Amino acid sequence: MASTVYRRLWSAQASSNLGIWMHVVVAQWVVLNISGSAVLVALVQTAIALPMVLLAAPAGVLADVLDRRGLLILIQIAMAVLGGALALTTWLGNSSAGVVLTVTFLIGCGTAFLWPAWQAIQPELVPRAQLAQAASLGAVNVNVARVLGPALGGVLLAAVGAGAVFGLVGALFGLAAVAVASWSRTVIPDPVGRERVLRGLRSGARYVRHARSMRRVLVQSLLFVPAATALWALLPVLAKSELHLGAQGFGVLLGALGVGGLCGTLALPGVRRHVSTDDLVTGAFALYAVCLGVLAMTSSPAVVFLLLAGAGAAWLALLSTLNAMAQLALPEWVRARALSYFIAAVGGSQAIGGVVWGVLDSFVGLRATLLSAAAALAALAVIARRSPLIDPSALDPTPSVRHPPSEVDDVLEADDGPILVTVDYRVRIGEVDGFRQAMVAVAGVRRRTGARRWRLYWDPAVPQRYLETFVVASWEEHRRQHLGRMTVLDRTLVEALDSYLEVPLVVSHLAAVDVDFGTRRNKAPVHRFARRRATSGSGRSSPEV
Repeated sequence: MASTVYRRLWSAQASSNLGIWMHVVVAQWVVLNISGSAVLVALVQTAIALPMVLLAAPAGVLADVLDRRGLLILIQIAMAVLGGALALTTWLGNSSAGVVLTVTFLIGCGTAFLWPAWQAIQPELVPRAQLAQAASLGAVNVNVARVLGPALGGVLLAAVGAGAVFGLVGALFGLAAVAVASWSRTVIPDPVGRERVLRGLRSGARYVRHARSMRRVLVQSLLFVPAATALWALLPVLAKSELHLGAQGFGVLLGALGVGGLCGTLALPGVRRHVSTDDLVTGAFALYAVCLGVLAMTSSPAVVFLLLAGAGAAWLALLSTLNAMAQLALPEWVRARALSYFIAAVGGSQAIGGVVWGVLDSFVGLRATLLSAAAALAALAVIARRSPLIDPSALDPTPSVRHPPSEVDDVLEADDGPILVTVDYRVRIGEVDGFRQAMVAVAGVRRRTGARRWRLYWDPAVPQRYLETFVVASWEEHRRQHLGRMTVLDRTLVEALDSYLEVPLVVSHLAAVDVDFGTRRNKAPVHRFARRRATSGSGRSSPEV
């Protein structure tokens, strides 16, 4: 990447991510030594991951509607303070499992707010032509840190002790805040104005629900991570109880994961040139399952090292591929919100998986638990194959801006609504089947960009006539559809309908009015926009939807 700013902020993100995962591994070791409980050790994974489930969606909205630079700085400073406080309590000998888990949960909350913002700034740092590369590098950043952070934390834990590592973690968060503060961000104002948080939550959820490319990414992550997280949650138990290793040996095992992650990073571009994305995903499932299965049956440190390297490579290959696929498919207006669902899926899977595998270990033992996870991954790989990812090269998320009809826009205010949009089509004879099929894609466009209800009606009295209707919550929501939510691909799908029509379509925009049915006193039976401009047919015959 040629951008100095990109390199600086990529390094800041790497510093923050390393700090997060160094904290996790040291927290696991401290909790294990304090409590001796496999369940409490597994709860460290839950404490770091659960906030991603609880807070990822609102964090994504905030990253889309607030100043991302200020948000990143504020959260990093708070996490630096938490790291310093935990280091102090550890040095003073006042740490307990409860304290470590509480601080871990708070750092997890910070992480939940950081990750959508980190993801969303990528298009601001590089030109469009380099976005695919930036997305891949961002995914590598997150996932390599996920592997190298624990490895580095384990080595330092053996060398300098837990308190010093917690202090270093706080310093890494502080360095990230300084790096972000050095970025002079150019803010491009939203032409419609800042979106409200609750509306942003609804629009983000609606987009993810109706975007097939994003749904496939979520399905693949939900199939892989819950079973795969057994290794991350129970690795301290494997090191101490089965291999009888101390902190230094635990660090070596984590280093194996790091070596595998680095090898996977270096090999991934070449693998992608020769293997399809779906074959790569299936291969990652299979490799991770084999590594888990053999781990359950060996006590050789050398073999364990090789197996952990393979698992690290598979983990990074799969999650970085899914992250990059999402980045390439998502439009800017919803990027952070949609990615927050991916983060929540991964974090939630880790949180739930950490508890499940920890409890199962307490009943059947470590080796049976790892074998169970391996068998689950092998079965889930077959299911994942039936939900292939969407090729992002066929998607163009560039905004397609079309101004709403002025004769309506001059009358309505932002909160007027709900708005009923109708589109009247006259389809040529013989083109009905093609038109109806094309409308399937158009329905997805309307729903992704803000429509709450969509229907297509046929007029039996005029067989060539079809009426499309959809409702948006307010005029502001419909203006957002016009001024940034629709992408070039969306516009192409909508305009493809013209090839089936006998005459140009006719669009109407209708605003809801208050009506007094006699059941209650209504002081304003006429909607306020009607008093602002009492014209007839002001919503008729506009050429844009």
